[in-house]
Amino acid sequence: MSKRNSQAAKTAARERLRVERERQAKRDKVKRQAKRDKVKRQGMVAGSLVAVLAVAGGIGYFVVQNNKPGYWEAAKNDKLVKPANTTGTNGTTVVFGKADAKKTLELYEDSRCPVCAQFEQTVGSTVDKAIADGTYKVQYIGATFIDNSDQGEGSKNALSALGAALNVSPEAFLEYKTALYSTKWHPDETDDKFKSDDYLIKVANTVDALKNNKAFQKAVTGGTYDKWALVMSQKFDKSGVTGTPTLKMDGKKLTGSDGQNAPMSVAEYTTAIDKALKA
Repeated sequence: MSKRNSQAAKTAARERLRVERERQAKRDKVKRQAKRDKVKRQGMVAGSLVAVLAVAGGIGYFVVQNNKPGYWEAAKNDKLVKPANTTGTNGTTVVFGKADAKKTLELYEDSRCPVCAQFEQTVGSTVDKAIADGTYKVQYIGATFIDNSDQGEGSKNALSALGAALNVSPEAFLEYKTALYSTKWHPDETDDKFKSDDYLIKVANTVDALKNNKAFQKAVTGGTYDKWALVMSQKFDKSGVTGTPTLKMDGKKLTGSDGQNAPMSVAEYTTAIDKALKA
C-alpha cells in the first residue's frame, strides 16, 4: 500500500468515526430528552396526586372541624362553678331583696333582648328601688334563646359575665345588668357584641365594684361561669315562659294595658305590681 493510499484510508476512517459519534450524540440527546419528559410527566402526576390528596385532606379537616363540638357545646361538660350569692342545687336561684319581704317578683330576661333593654331603661330603677325598700324580692331567671335564633353567643356570654358579677356582690350584679341594658352599651339585636369578653369587661369598667377587678375579669375571660350560664338557661327553658321580658308574681303574669305583654311604662308597671301585691 502506498503512502497516499494509507493516508486516504486514515482520513476515511476518521470521517466514519466522526459520523458515528454525531449519530451517537443525537441518540444520547434523544434519550436524555425522553428521560426528562418522563420525569416531568411523573412530576405532573405526583403533583396532581398531591393536589388531590391536599384537597381530600382539606375536606377531611373541614369535616372533622365541623363535627367537633362548638365551644358552648363543649362547655356543657365543664365542671359547674356556682357564683356566690346564689342558692339551689345548681346555684340558679338568684334572689335580691330583704329576707322579710313577703312577695317575690320573678323576672325573666335575655341579655340581648331589645325589649328587655327598653324595660330596664324605663322601669328598671323603679324595680331596684322597690328591692331596696323591701317592698318585694326579685328572682332573676336568665335566658339565652336569642343565641339560638342566629347561632350567636352573646346571650350566653353575657349571662356568664353576670354570674361573675354576682360572685362579687348582688349590688354589682344589679348595677352591671343595668349597664348592659343601657342605651349606651346595649347593642342592636342583630349585633352580637356581647360575645366579646373585651366588650363585656369594657361595660363592667363603668361599675365601681367591677372596675379593673382582676378576679372578675379572669372569671369572664376564663369562662368560669359558662357552665352555670347554660344551666341557668335550661331553667328558663323548663319554666314554660316563651318570651322576655316576662314578670310573674304568685305564678301569675304581670302585664300592661294590652293584657298580654310586660308593662313597659312606670305607670303600667305600678298598676300591675300594686294589683299583684294586694292579691
